[in-house]
Amino acid sequence: MGEPNPVSRRDALKQFVLLCGAAAVVAPIPEARAADLPHLTPDDPTAKALGYHDDAKTVDAKQFATYKADQTCNTCLQMQGTAGEPWRPCTVFPGKAVNANGWCQVWVKKA
Repeated sequence: MGEPNPVSRRDALKQFVLLCGAAAVVAPIPEARAADLPHLTPDDPTAKALGYHDDAKTVDAKQFATYKADQTCNTCLQMQGTAGEPWRPCTVFPGKAVNANGWCQVWVKKA
């Protein structure tokens, strides 16, 4: 009789990584609630780069030529979360909650 082939460390590690990857895909990822997210501030580097304002009424239309008076985060396609919440997640600023009354240059009209 021959000796059984022991599993090499490399093979064991590969199997472990595959198992972890499969577990990550199968396990549900809890959705971040806006209440749990830190609020985006105009001082944030990404917010500055995109002209984010906490209050759309403070946007200077001369400085931001694409801004229109009826544009707010609340009416933007990028805004997520529950309608009516004052601070909600946004696809443009992952991990942060934006003010529903805010505005940035990435504003896109909701369908």
